Amino acid sequence: MPQSLSQLYVHIVFHVKNRNCLLRKQEEDHLYAYIGAVIKDNGSIPFEINGVEDHIHILCSMSKNISLARLVEEIKRHSSRWIKGKDNYYSKFAWQGGYGGFSVSPSLYEKTKRYIQNQENHHRKTSFKEEYLLFLKEYRVDFDADYLWTD
Repeated sequence: MPQSLSQLYVHIVFHVKNRNCLLRKQEEDHLYAYIGAVIKDNGSIPFEINGVEDHIHILCSMSKNISLARLVEEIKRHSSRWIKGKDNYYSKFAWQGGYGGFSVSPSLYEKTKRYIQNQENHHRKTSFKEEYLLFLKEYRVDFDADYLWTD
């Protein structure tokens, strides 16, 4: 085969570290745009980025030339550095060490996109911990509960 082709949709979720510095509403749009640019700079395509004060969700199509771990590392490293420069409120900002990465089939693309768009309403009744545990169970991810919430 002369070409390498792929279409890998992934739903990425990660949390702020220790809830010590939550995301403010006024920075959300700029943060999400910045993260979208980081994703593009890594040869991937952002489709939806949204979240609430303590975590974000990303739906993107991954480049065939980067691993998920590397893409998330780039997103976190660059966005953390960027937001720390916004003002003193974010001087101690950090993302958690881990992340969740979940494959999305083309048939669930629109549903996943709507889910990410609706984060504010969703989290009025469901906590991040409840949401994340549901993802882990739905995707049959093995995890050690003793280490899931430590950073």
